[in-house]
Amino acid sequence: MQGKVEICGVNTAKLGTLKAGETEALLRRSKAGDRAARQKLIEGNLRLVLSVIQRFSGRGENPDDLFQVGCVGLLKAINNFDPDLDVKFSTYGVPMICGEIRRYLRDNSPIRVSRSVRDTAYRVLQCKERLMAELGREATVEELAKAMDLPVATVCEAMDAVSAPVSLYEPVHSDSGDPLLVMDQIRDPKSSDERWLEELALRDALAELGEREKHILALRYYDGKTQVEVADAIGISQAQVSRLEKGALNRLKKAIVS
Repeated sequence: MQGKVEICGVNTAKLGTLKAGETEALLRRSKAGDRAARQKLIEGNLRLVLSVIQRFSGRGENPDDLFQVGCVGLLKAINNFDPDLDVKFSTYGVPMICGEIRRYLRDNSPIRVSRSVRDTAYRVLQCKERLMAELGREATVEELAKAMDLPVATVCEAMDAVSAPVSLYEPVHSDSGDPLLVMDQIRDPKSSDERWLEELALRDALAELGEREKHILALRYYDGKTQVEVADAIGISQAQVSRLEKGALNRLKKAIVS
């Protein structure tokens, strides 16, 4: 996306920007019904839309589609923003643009969730936009839960369930070096030092078992056979299988926890 100069027929290299004073004046004129001011306000904030959609560049979505959806969010921000609030328009507009893009990604997500959870998520998003217009900032989860009279856990669950999937290879941070990816921040419990030491201890303990004990454990826990089936397979009694199995498991357990 970064190398793409034209998006939706718009030459991104020539996108202009507005100063804070210009934005406020255009917003007031637009609220008063000045269509020319509204058009100039839209054009002056397209670079803001472009900067937001770059956050979603690792999802395999078409940049043109994201740009169009982001423009819808920009229009909503212009319609709902109150110039009398002591808040910069960009501070208000970015969450609105992000919300519109996330809604688009959610509605087109390959992950399916229950109807009740999806309905709750829609109501949370509507409440979120309403509170943003009232507060001039993005509402916290606690504020959303209070406004909707729902537990915080329910709000979080609904929002998480309809969030767009994130690629493990999506960059989280880059500081003039190799980027930090999502997968770099996910801990794999199977690769922990404790698990590694346990596997070494188990391997050593298995090596100390006799061939018959190894055979019994393999038949019981790899093949899923009963003690009676194991007894028939190796030609001993079920009681002997039980005794040998119990002794082998105790030795393994002792080797791991010691």
